[in-house]
Amino acid sequence: MKAFVTSLFLTKRFFGIGWGVTALFIAAYFLPELLPVAVGAISLLFAATVLDVIRLFRVKAGISASRHTLAKWSNGDENPVTVEVHNNYAFPVDVRVLDELPVQLQERGLDLQRRIPAGATEALAYMVRPLTRGVYAYGAINVLTRTGWGLAEKRYRQEQGREIAVYPSYIHLRKYELLALADPFSMAGVRKVRRSAQRSEFERIRDYIPGDDRRTVNWKAVARKGKLMVNQYQDEKAQQIVSLIDTGRTMKMPFGGLSLLDRAINAALVLSDIAIKKDDKAGVITYSNTVHNVLPPARDKGWMHRVLELLYAQKTDYAETDIESLFVRVKRVVGQRSLLVLYTNYETLQAMRRQLPYLQLLARARWWR
Repeated sequence: MKAFVTSLFLTKRFFGIGWGVTALFIAAYFLPELLPVAVGAISLLFAATVLDVIRLFRVKAGISASRHTLAKWSNGDENPVTVEVHNNYAFPVDVRVLDELPVQLQERGLDLQRRIPAGATEALAYMVRPLTRGVYAYGAINVLTRTGWGLAEKRYRQEQGREIAVYPSYIHLRKYELLALADPFSMAGVRKVRRSAQRSEFERIRDYIPGDDRRTVNWKAVARKGKLMVNQYQDEKAQQIVSLIDTGRTMKMPFGGLSLLDRAINAALVLSDIAIKKDDKAGVITYSNTVHNVLPPARDKGWMHRVLELLYAQKTDYAETDIESLFVRVKRVVGQRSLLVLYTNYETLQAMRRQLPYLQLLARARWWR
């Protein structure tokens, strides 16, 4: 009986008709000839409502619903969610799906409506945009079902609670990965040219082609082969790119719906992925008043997964940033020339000037050049 009471709801249509019947009874006080009409109307409303409730409740499992979404969500991006609803009744029904969204989304207005034919399944889709990393917990799926008469509703509560981890923006990572692997200049009609040996490493020796830089002629190979041979070079690989991410107080400031820390994490993730795709090494160091996490530059198999897991767990600790301790740790970890990308924020010009000497040390260090 308790389950019946908690699952039964009267609709706006029922109350609208009820107020009309009430108006008839009020009018019958002044015009007694309307009393039989009012009594007939309330009897008809009562009988129709009882019949409508019976049609809804005579099938125990008239509606089944399930939620489908990604295994993990991308922070700051639109993530698709689909609720599949199956109608087990022998007649079409109108449904309203009220999905219990995670509290972090601060969204209570989600109301999906659809008419589902008898025995059919409909997919109701919507998008969610998380703005913080972490674990998001879903509640149940509530499906309010009514017949074509629309006088009563039966609520089906499907316990579909699940937890979804929100990771840094891997959707943007894939988008920029495609841009990195593609050659936008060749697509625009720009012709490739061979580069000189400056800032490049040796690849192979090949025959001379008119137009080659004569400074790359390999005279020892010319003596052996009896024809002009040149050295061919390629861009340096295995260079080190280290992302230095500030997790201090100032990185909690919002920008475009996300915190500055989340913006920095998304950018560092994309940069690290592109570096590894280009055969370079990527590393990450997080810091505030001290260095918290160190992931030395590498490009091993599964390295991006380690970078993603490290960035997923980062939080602002509200401490003041100390560039001096960062300089000491970077000097110890980075043993060769590297590109250091610093993600930080300064509230005032004076705050930046206080840290400027240590930033200059990072730029002038011999191991960095």
